[in-house]
Amino acid sequence: RSHSMTTRLGVLLGARCGASAAAARAAAAKRHVASASTVRQALGTATAAPTMLGTEAAVGQKLHGWTCERVEELAELKCMGMLWRHDKTGAECLSVEQPLEENKTFGVVFRTPPESSNGIAHVLEHSVLCGSRKYLVKEPFTELLKGSLQTFLNAMTFPDRTCYPVASCNLQDFYNLVDVYLDAVLHPRALKDPRVLAQEGWHYEVDEKDTPLTFKGVVFNEMKGVYSNPDSLQGRTLLNNLLPDTPYGVDSGGDPAEITSLTFDYFKGFHERFYHPSNAKFWFYGDDPPARRLELLDEFLREFDRKEVTSEIPLQPLWAEPRRVEHSFAVGKDEDISKKSMACVSWVLSEDKPDLETSLALSIMDYCLMGTPGAPLRKALTDAGLGSRVIGGGLYEGLAQPTFSVGLKDIKETDVAAVEELITKTLEKAVSERFEKESIEAALNRIEFMNRELNTGGFPRGLSLMFSAVSNWNYGKDPFEGLRFDAPLKALREKLVEKGEPLLESILREKLLDNKHRLTVTSKPDFEESSRIEAAEKARLEEHRKTLSEDDIEALITATKELREMQETPDKPEELATVPRLELSDIPTETLKIPTQIGRLGSAEVLRNPQLTSGVVYVDVAFNLRDVPARLLPLLPLFIRGLRQMGTKKSDFVQLQRRVDLATGGVSASPLISSKRGSDEPVAYLVMRGKAMEGKIDSLMDLMGEIATEVTWENQSRFLQLAKEAYAGGRSSLISAGHVVAAGRLGMQTTAAGWASEQMSGLSQFEAVGKLIQQAEKDWPAVEAQLRELQSCIFKDACVMNLTADADVLTRLDSHMETFLKRLPEGVASSPFWVPELARASEGIIVPSQVNYVGKGANLYKDSDYKLHGSAVVTSRLLGTTWLWDRVRVSGG
Repeated sequence: RSHSMTTRLGVLLGARCGASAAAARAAAAKRHVASASTVRQALGTATAAPTMLGTEAAVGQKLHGWTCERVEELAELKCMGMLWRHDKTGAECLSVEQPLEENKTFGVVFRTPPESSNGIAHVLEHSVLCGSRKYLVKEPFTELLKGSLQTFLNAMTFPDRTCYPVASCNLQDFYNLVDVYLDAVLHPRALKDPRVLAQEGWHYEVDEKDTPLTFKGVVFNEMKGVYSNPDSLQGRTLLNNLLPDTPYGVDSGGDPAEITSLTFDYFKGFHERFYHPSNAKFWFYGDDPPARRLELLDEFLREFDRKEVTSEIPLQPLWAEPRRVEHSFAVGKDEDISKKSMACVSWVLSEDKPDLETSLALSIMDYCLMGTPGAPLRKALTDAGLGSRVIGGGLYEGLAQPTFSVGLKDIKETDVAAVEELITKTLEKAVSERFEKESIEAALNRIEFMNRELNTGGFPRGLSLMFSAVSNWNYGKDPFEGLRFDAPLKALREKLVEKGEPLLESILREKLLDNKHRLTVTSKPDFEESSRIEAAEKARLEEHRKTLSEDDIEALITATKELREMQETPDKPEELATVPRLELSDIPTETLKIPTQIGRLGSAEVLRNPQLTSGVVYVDVAFNLRDVPARLLPLLPLFIRGLRQMGTKKSDFVQLQRRVDLATGGVSASPLISSKRGSDEPVAYLVMRGKAMEGKIDSLMDLMGEIATEVTWENQSRFLQLAKEAYAGGRSSLISAGHVVAAGRLGMQTTAAGWASEQMSGLSQFEAVGKLIQQAEKDWPAVEAQLRELQSCIFKDACVMNLTADADVLTRLDSHMETFLKRLPEGVASSPFWVPELARASEGIIVPSQVNYVGKGANLYKDSDYKLHGSAVVTSRLLGTTWLWDRVRVSGG
């Protein structure tokens, strides 16, 4: 969700940070365990209970300045958790011992409720990582990025808290990261050096006496980008007005118009108030020695005394009557704004955090209403034809009070009332007709599978669990509750399925239909909004300039030069020496090898990967795309969406989704496009993925075969819905992810793989979808024929199958795979790959945004005599964490 958090790395590190932030948002979005819903298996959970680490902690035990307050067996996670309190400061530490998890995680969380939208929490999150008492360099954060084996290194500002998490599989590296982060948050250089606030937050910049003043600063510019995105602006407006009498009534990330009011004294005072051990919650998870955790924390905390910190998050009193809010967002001068408005209806569901069973019941209700394209509320809004895409996100439990939001994007301004009426009628219908039993069972199975699998993909599992615990812990609730699900799920299954109680309908009636704490936000396009924002900023600068004497101007010129000089002056060798680095002896000389067995089943190549997966079977099937004509590449993403969302000969798309949820952990498909070493040809596949328990593998393979061979493409209106959703999402990305767009445009000029990727995901694809919508409305048979052509080009039995499961399970899968392969048409993809004309040119793309995105690139293989060598990886990393980081991010703001 747009208001969930802001992160330190912003967009400069590109996809790595983007993936981390997305996963963190997903992990924080629900209170039940493992809430990220679109990630793949990273580590298996062992089927046997682990041997504990030998820590026999007991309630009341004292160790390294800490007292144990609780010891809990976390049966669902097959491990133990201990809650400790620091004797001297009152700090809390939740220490989870998991000997099966080599990816060790640490985090410290401070409650940081903002008082205004000056961005203090966000600016401070950036600033504390700019040097500290122990680590004297300007940017220990980037020094760690250069020389660490970290699997996660970032910081996050939520609306009411700030988190500093790290993770590493290497024990010494893990200790290094923890040490740097603890010194950073408790003893930052920023408190003594105003230039850090100037760099990370904001400052006036002027180079010569007669040139105009400008605002510069990393967070200032970052938030200008955020405020340029209509979706983000809508989400922030909603949150600020839904909970107006709480810290959520302001923007913790910072409004660019208010960031420039942040002073150094306020900056220092905020840190003094909230960045104290008495306001801290520490988290550890993994196979590191648990006693050492407490010892290293005490080494930092023992110099502090207990302090009364007023940081509790006040609760929003529920309203007696619904409210409405309108706001404007900027659009380009040449845009058609007849259907560019947004309407979103949102509720605060209770006066406090609900108990775990109620929370899970809310999650099930949310999934039944909104969780799939065929869910009644999502489907009703999509089918109505009022807008292009459902927005709002449904249930959100990451704050002090749960909320529920839903609406439509790209509607007529006059249709706001119609959207509200449709939402109300659909909810009334859900109560009166009740949810179908199969729908409830599917939701229960889906949620239980996600929780048992605990699959967080590339995002460290321990951090996902930390976010689950903190979503309770941050508000004085039981942190262990967020790590459990067995008992409440069993209780809900009994009530909802076995007894057929109308629990979900009662909750829906109470929390939504009869709830007066309802807010409707209308977002309206405005041609003049961008000019107004620009003029207001210019006026603030001119007004300030009028107050300055010539001496003041000279002082600003000097300050600008001194700041730039500080930023561009390398750290001294003795300062760099303070940052811990791994020795080569700390780094394994061999990477982890997955034992893959390669064989064949008929025409298919089969890769078998024995891994501990707790009985879950993962099936990936890769179909070669080389027979797909170049003209059809822009259609491929919509074809892939249609595989799951158009329905089959046996089931419409609503029933198909329900069958998937009842029997499996999910079925998906996506393209895989890559350059190929030593060749101009790309690697290009459509990869279909599925997962299920071994006992359901027949159902999984039947569904995957049905999706590949029996999709029905006749439904014109359904296809147009999918196309318009994709077009709306693409437009949003053009504004909010301009760096990705720029990289795609560069890629299409340099390699065949880059060209193909841009046809399917970049500006070319966005433009093609717009034309495709027009064609589908006027000549549907032609589009349907193209979809059928794609299907015949792709799905053939000469594919690659990748199977991951427990070793004994792998030996029992061949017959299921053979049955699947027999359903596929015979054939081998044999056409020559696409040979695009790779024209080189500079480009400019105009979008309605307050910030610019710039990219530059070359093909080293073609434009120089470069041969593939590991040094290129080091060089790229070095540029990103030195020259580019210093000149673009730090000095350039």
